[in-house]
Amino acid sequence: MSSQQDVIYGLMNELEEALDKGFPLLSNLAIVKKDTVVNILDKLYAALPDEVKEARALLRRKDELQYEAQQRAEKTIADAQAEANRLLSESDLLRAVQREAEKIKEQVINDCEDIKYKALEEANSVRTQAFDEAMRMKDSASVYAEQILTGLEQNINQLHEIVKDNQIQLERKRSEVENSSGSYANQQSDFAQNFKI
Repeated sequence: MSSQQDVIYGLMNELEEALDKGFPLLSNLAIVKKDTVVNILDKLYAALPDEVKEARALLRRKDELQYEAQQRAEKTIADAQAEANRLLSESDLLRAVQREAEKIKEQVINDCEDIKYKALEEANSVRTQAFDEAMRMKDSASVYAEQILTGLEQNINQLHEIVKDNQIQLERKRSEVENSSGSYANQQSDFAQNFKI
């Protein structure tokens, strides 16, 4: 174990020397050959004990597992959000369909009420027209009957006048006949007296 530590410390000293040999820019900056540093680091990693390498591998695996878990969690959250959005969208769609169905139902009820109202209005109009027509027919029939009765009355009056006139004429003729028969009887008696022996 101590030999590994010696190797590690030796490599760390090499690294320090490489930094010291680098070209200084500022008080805390220096230009160092990259190959030299990479070579020393590779040797350092190779010189590390197996326990450290395993621990480092476990740390890397832990990081990978954490990353995978984080990715899975983010995917689960994204999927859950997408599902929630889908359900919300379906819920919104369902509510929209329900609202539309309510509108259609109200429209159908209103249309039925309109049809019923129009049918009642039309029935009332037909009844009123029929009543008016019946009254007109009744009035026309009354006028016609009155005209017929007036015509009959006029005809009866005319007939009455004719009968009356004929009665008067008959009475006159009878009077004339009676007068003429009376004078004829007188003439006969006078004639008879004239021829009396």
